[in-house]
Amino acid sequence: MTDSLRGHLLIAAPVLHDYFRRTVVLVIEHTPDGAMGVVLNRESETLVAEAVPQLAELAPEEELVRIGGPVAPQSVVALGEFADVAEAGTHVVDSLGTLDPDAENASLRRIRVFAGYTGWARGQLDAELEQEAWMVTPAQADDAFADGDIWSHALRRKGGSYRLLSTMPADPSLN
Repeated sequence: MTDSLRGHLLIAAPVLHDYFRRTVVLVIEHTPDGAMGVVLNRESETLVAEAVPQLAELAPEEELVRIGGPVAPQSVVALGEFADVAEAGTHVVDSLGTLDPDAENASLRRIRVFAGYTGWARGQLDAELEQEAWMVTPAQADDAFADGDIWSHALRRKGGSYRLLSTMPADPSLN
C-alpha cells in the first residue's frame, strides 16, 4: 500500500473520461482497508439550507451543496476549517477536518457541505495510482473552499510539466 494519502489531492489525469473527468478529490481517509474523499469541483444547484437545514446556520446564506462523489449521494460530508482542529471529527490537513454536527464546533471558521463521497476498496486506489489515473499533490485547507477551475489551479501549483498540462482546455477538440 502507498503511504496514507489523507490530506492530499487526487487530480484526475486526462485519460479519465468517466465520472471523474477533470475532477479534484480531497482524500479524507486512506488506510489498508480502503480510501474515501470528496470531489471538490462539482457544484449542485441546491442550497445547503434546503438540503441540510441543521447546517444552515453554519454555512453562508447562498452556499450550494457540492457533489462529493457517486457513493451514497444522500449522505452528507461536511468539512470545516477550525481555529482548534482538535474539535474536528477527523483531522484532514492543516486547520481542516470533518465536522461533527452534534458537537459545539465553537472554533469553526467556515464550512463546506458535500452530498456523497468517493470511495475505494482495499487496494483499489493504489491500483489506480499505478495506472497513472491520478496525479497526487499535498492539499491545503483552502482547497476545500476553492471555486473556479480547481483542476487547472491544482496542476499549476504542482509545478513543472504539470503547469503546461493545466492549460489543456476542457474540450481539446475546441483547441
